[in-house]
Amino acid sequence: MSFPRVFNVVGLLVGFTGAAMALTTLVAWQMGDPHFPSLALAAGITLVAGSATFLATRSSPKELRVREGYVIVTLGWIGMGVFGALPYLLTGTIGRPAPAFFESISGFTTTGATVLTGLDTMAPGILFWRSLTQWLGGMGIIVLAVAVLPFLGIGGMQLLQAEVPGLAPERLRPRITQTAKLLWYVYLALTMIQVALYLAGGMDTFDAVNHAFTTMSTGGFSTRDASLGAFQSPYIQWVTVVFMYLAGINFVLHFRAASPRRRLHVHAYRRDSEWRFYTRLILAATALVVAVNWVSGAYPLSPSGTEAVVRDAAFQVVSIMTTTGFATQDYAQWVAPAQMTLLLLMFVGGMAGSTAGGVKTVRVLLLLKHTAIQMRKHLHPRAILVARLGGRAVKDDVLATVVGFVILYAILVTAGMLVMSLLGIDLMTSLGLSASTVGNIGPALGAAGPAGNYAWISEPGLLVLAFLMIVGRLEMYTVLILFSREVWRRN
Repeated sequence: MSFPRVFNVVGLLVGFTGAAMALTTLVAWQMGDPHFPSLALAAGITLVAGSATFLATRSSPKELRVREGYVIVTLGWIGMGVFGALPYLLTGTIGRPAPAFFESISGFTTTGATVLTGLDTMAPGILFWRSLTQWLGGMGIIVLAVAVLPFLGIGGMQLLQAEVPGLAPERLRPRITQTAKLLWYVYLALTMIQVALYLAGGMDTFDAVNHAFTTMSTGGFSTRDASLGAFQSPYIQWVTVVFMYLAGINFVLHFRAASPRRRLHVHAYRRDSEWRFYTRLILAATALVVAVNWVSGAYPLSPSGTEAVVRDAAFQVVSIMTTTGFATQDYAQWVAPAQMTLLLLMFVGGMAGSTAGGVKTVRVLLLLKHTAIQMRKHLHPRAILVARLGGRAVKDDVLATVVGFVILYAILVTAGMLVMSLLGIDLMTSLGLSASTVGNIGPALGAAGPAGNYAWISEPGLLVLAFLMIVGRLEMYTVLILFSREVWRRN
């Protein structure tokens, strides 16, 4: 383990965080935010700390080893969370370190859980900082660092392997730096398109930029207490549904579909088996929620009622499954089958290579294929059956990894539920809190549902949930492997 190389890159990541705060300071100054001096102080402290750490640990150019990549990603995320809490503390928006750290981690991990209320009257600088943390965390500030690490003499493949969600990062170009840049180009382009569509729907520029940031990152922070429901616009809600859906798709597919080397078409999507499963699951869940809400009499049997029930169902299904966490309705008031559908979707998540959290649809698909094969083997013991994905055979070690991941995910959610219940929270709310933070979703169940927040949770509980958010965002193994003594050996 080379600690100078580790802290060198961590210092760079903290420096990126300070640069983002400087941008926030400019926005606050432009909008006449009275917290402008405090935000400038937070940016200055973060930039100095990051720069000092980076310069003090400069080492000879060497490729990062895998275990160093894991340590950098985890410590980098914690460091960004610590310094990202400064704007909340120095402006007095949040008075205590633990809730401020929770809010910061919730932003960078794109969870969207919040301890804040009164967003409608909150200073614009803090609102912009919350949204910007999610936008940076969505594609991953680590991926941004990968794009510049080669210029510093440090390779970045190990960082990308530790950071990018999914089974394995897929290169679009031979050099990993080019891959990181292309992913950011796609991410930025979709964000700009969404801003333009919001503006066309009557949303002001500040709200449009903030909500585009938190939609494409599948984060879910809003500038309003009522989230997207505050705008009372079917157009804005449908635009959000479309872009939440796009944010839950592997960004490699977006790049291939829009590649200048070929015509713009949907074949890049239709050929992908994970995309087909992801889309069908969303459509099926939406249809189920529509049906049970209609049968329950929650919506009138009229043309306007039909559009409303479909829109509300589609919005909440896509929001929960992509782990965005926006809300237009208090789904805690829906009938039990609709709530149970949303609870199950919390565990699924979006596609690998997207900004969404959760188990990821590719793992769910492989798990279903593996289960089907095991059932068939009971009927045909001598048959040689192989799981296939996209026409290719899936190796047994990959299937074993998927099964192990899902089991570990369930264990982590269960452990989180038990810890929260020990803190005096009822079992259903504890389950919702644990599933929501591990899956980086945000709204949970019970008192932490779409109509509530996390402000009532004790400080130890908030720190536990912050840990679950980091573990879930970094796909568990990246963090849990650090508890092995072998990682910390020098040789």
